[in-house]
Amino acid sequence: MLDNFEFSNPQFFWLFLALPVAILWYIWKFRKQNASVKLSSIKGFKAGSSFLPKLKPFLFLLRILALAALITALARPRTVDVSTRTKSTRGIDIVIAIDVSASMLAKDLRPNRLEALKKVAADFIKGRPNDRIGLVEYAGESYTKTPITSDKTIVLSSLNSIRYNNIIEGGTAIGMGLSTSVNRLKDSKAQSKVIILMTDGENNAGFIDPKVASELALEFGIKTYTIGVGTNGTALSPVSINRNGSFVYDSVKVTIDEDLLKEIAQVTGGKYFRATNNKKLKEIYDEIDKLEKTEVEEFKYTNYEEKFRPLILLAGILLLLELVLRFTLFRSFV
Repeated sequence: MLDNFEFSNPQFFWLFLALPVAILWYIWKFRKQNASVKLSSIKGFKAGSSFLPKLKPFLFLLRILALAALITALARPRTVDVSTRTKSTRGIDIVIAIDVSASMLAKDLRPNRLEALKKVAADFIKGRPNDRIGLVEYAGESYTKTPITSDKTIVLSSLNSIRYNNIIEGGTAIGMGLSTSVNRLKDSKAQSKVIILMTDGENNAGFIDPKVASELALEFGIKTYTIGVGTNGTALSPVSINRNGSFVYDSVKVTIDEDLLKEIAQVTGGKYFRATNNKKLKEIYDEIDKLEKTEVEEFKYTNYEEKFRPLILLAGILLLLELVLRFTLFRSFV
């Protein structure tokens, strides 16, 4: 309740130390003002029944309370209401290029490479509220799944709908996937543009050389992080399709063109990563998230509501009450 309450000038509370001194001075002076008369007998005097003399210190109490209220008012009690507003000062446009070739159904990551990637990428997207994100799918050819947008609901829905299908030509066209991503970002006005390109194989399709695509990315100032997905050695991968449409799996040697992926990352100012399991894949996206931080400016608005005025009013009322009583009810005793 008192979290938003403060005193602007708390140093005035030192004045409270003067109040005990004033009380002691009043007691000492009161005793000296009461003169004593010695009489041999008081039989000729009628005893008074007035209780007003006993209430005389009440006037001094009113003055002390008034002083206490004034001191508290000088300390300026007030309530503080703080509100904040954030503004992104350095937006980042990001395109995630996802390999959707049949080899992405390999089960060296759980439940398979593609599903593991979608889960980690979804967490990454949720953690970038101030950035625009787009999605590109590629296999033997590539296309834009989602243009860069700030609507994370659309991006996440599109990401969730990504499946392997045989509509896209087979193969792995890394150059095509990269060039499509560059095309989505080349006209962006963002101060920082990033591609996260992921593959589990070698460039064996498409009509654009990955090196040419990386030079295009460099020309447009687009940084590219490349991720090679797949365990070292062999992985249980689809090798054929049954009549009912299900895949036949067998152990297949994992071949990733790491030299190419490293070169793409180096040319564009990015970084290459190797994800051999689910945990490593998550760590990679966490690292990219830290490397590409959006600068956020925070504006803080403070509203003060002064509370000293009622105290001044109270002090005035107490002093006025003391003055009225002193010259009316207590005038013969003061």
